[in-house]
Amino acid sequence: MKKLPALLRSSALTLAVALSPAPIAAAPVVPGDPYIWLEDIEGPKAIAQVEQWNGETDRLLRADPSFEQDRARARAILDDESQIAAPDQVLGDRVMNLWRDAKNPRGLWRSTDLASYLAGKPNWTTVIDLDALGQAEGKSWVWHDADCLAPDYERCLISLSPGGTDADVVREFDLSTGQFVEGGFILPEAKSDVAWADRDTLLVATDYGAGTLTASGYPRIVKRWKRGTPLAAATLVKEGAVGDMTLAPRVEPDGDRRWIFINRALTFYTAELWLEGESGKLIKTPAPETAELRAVIQGRMIVFLNDPLGDIPAGSLVAWPLADVAAGKAGAPEVVLKPTAHAVVEEVRATDHVLWVKQLDDVSGALLALTRDPATGQWSSRAVPLADKATVHLAGAADKRDIIFVSVEGMLTPPSLMAAGPDGAARMVQQLAPRFDASQFTVEQRFAMSKDGARIPYFLARKKGVAGPVPALIHAYGGFRAAQTPTYLTTEPYRAGPLGLFWVEDGNAYVLANIRGGGEYGPAWHAAALREKRQNAFDDLAAVAEDLVRTGVSAKGRIAISGRSNGGVLVGAAMTQRPDLYGAVIAGSPLEDMKRYSHLSAGASWVAEYGDPDKPEDWAFLQKWSPYQNVRKGVTYPPAFFYLSTKDDRVHPGHARKMAAKLKDYGNTVYYHEYREGGHSVGADHAEDAVRAALLHAFLKREMGLKREIGGEKK
Repeated sequence: MKKLPALLRSSALTLAVALSPAPIAAAPVVPGDPYIWLEDIEGPKAIAQVEQWNGETDRLLRADPSFEQDRARARAILDDESQIAAPDQVLGDRVMNLWRDAKNPRGLWRSTDLASYLAGKPNWTTVIDLDALGQAEGKSWVWHDADCLAPDYERCLISLSPGGTDADVVREFDLSTGQFVEGGFILPEAKSDVAWADRDTLLVATDYGAGTLTASGYPRIVKRWKRGTPLAAATLVKEGAVGDMTLAPRVEPDGDRRWIFINRALTFYTAELWLEGESGKLIKTPAPETAELRAVIQGRMIVFLNDPLGDIPAGSLVAWPLADVAAGKAGAPEVVLKPTAHAVVEEVRATDHVLWVKQLDDVSGALLALTRDPATGQWSSRAVPLADKATVHLAGAADKRDIIFVSVEGMLTPPSLMAAGPDGAARMVQQLAPRFDASQFTVEQRFAMSKDGARIPYFLARKKGVAGPVPALIHAYGGFRAAQTPTYLTTEPYRAGPLGLFWVEDGNAYVLANIRGGGEYGPAWHAAALREKRQNAFDDLAAVAEDLVRTGVSAKGRIAISGRSNGGVLVGAAMTQRPDLYGAVIAGSPLEDMKRYSHLSAGASWVAEYGDPDKPEDWAFLQKWSPYQNVRKGVTYPPAFFYLSTKDDRVHPGHARKMAAKLKDYGNTVYYHEYREGGHSVGADHAEDAVRAALLHAFLKREMGLKREIGGEKK
């Protein structure tokens, strides 16, 4: 699931997170659900069952002769000190980076000067040692974020999570002294959203006590908190309704000006955007409720349209002058950029004079630099050459110098970091040495035809000279507007390290499927699998699998499918619908029980995506595919591997637990790995990620080598 505040900021790729209410203390009584007790997250009986399943899986898979070799190799790849030190933030002439390796599993937050970084010879200075801090304070700190106040960037708000949960502690830090500020701003552990109004004032959305959260468990009140006063004395800025999704502050620097916005999210995909005027009065902006604020540049708010606005098509970027908005006289928007049939906007970032747009062109990344002519008001764009058929993401930016950092990689192309400037040229800052011999593999983009005639792209990686059919692994997501793009094989699929590489080295096929529900082709691609149209995503996955069979790449029963979070419910539905087609299933941090999901952790926040199971008209379509409800006695399902974290406060661990229990009780093969830390991302550090890669590789080898019944019925 996406992190809602990140969605509201809408300036980065991000997969993933959403805030959530506190876990339920004990499992409720639900008639007809014999596994409801597994929803008791820390309950002794549930934990005992989890430990039993973990032990069974460990004993089986760690016995694989290559397990330890795989684990050690994965750990070495993940901890390799030749990794790119990403420019997580550029603070004036300083570049900030969170560095994790074998010696620093939780990370070093560190700094270097921009000049040496651009030269590829950074002079790093450690600012915060997360491992040392956690040891000194007796906390299992996991880094979340740092928000540093422009233009001097002396004071920062540091967000740290205990054990990797979405909830975190926010503490004020002084970059000039390298110390947390004594008597400074501190927010206790909660699911907060906070922003600097000025050096002595914060805008804070948090849990202020009973009645201050929405029904989804998000903050519904934003207050202004002055330095030196208790949080209880903070003054009200805006209050939302209990039925809203959340209320969140957002502050956008723009030259010498700081524009203050309040985003009132009505649902996951609709929101009111308010701007604070000179007098402190909030003015509702003209942005449609389905639109997203992407950036502010030269006094203009840049908005992405998810629906048409008049004759301006969905997927366009438009702009309004903020001075006019603040004065309550915003007129018609300026058109900044329109999509094409194949090229759509995915990421947007503004520097002082350039609007940088990352597009997807048939799922391959492309970079545009846009500028506005003040005389004519016209926006023009130029392409910045990078690489063909690559994954591109916008990283940090040096605002005053109009430099954007861009990561570039492909399945066979090692990650690199490039810097593009106002002249439209891009130059290499750092490129990793290859971690494997790419010459032995091939990657191609293909298209499958879905049940309704939709053309579904997918990327296929194989060893050269391998004749099919061979076992195949398909990874997919298909939801929340999140596009899946091909990254280096040592990082495929997500959160499983180099599993993709291990798999193709074995002589098998690895596939990344771009099914509907994501953002690969803009808003329409997402809408095509929304709510009652969800079946399209499952059909798209089946279409890709059947295309592999049709073209001789693989065969029925020899195709494994993988997905996590929303991808977990995808593969859960797929395995119950087509047990004949798939040979194994990997479900990470998955949703499974779509009858209960809106009552578990952050589930209520995703009703706009899936539907509301408490409404009969919505349950009518949800029940047709909800994985947990569609497991049947007498049907042989593909062997399934569930991995998750006990401390996942986003997708409730009860989903995977109950699905595993039901499958096992009905005589199916289930593997299970529930890590006690790590939150929704599961791995709190590289050690756990490496174990997971080795376990999953052992699972696939063990199960994909077995003959399975075709047709799904036990004989």
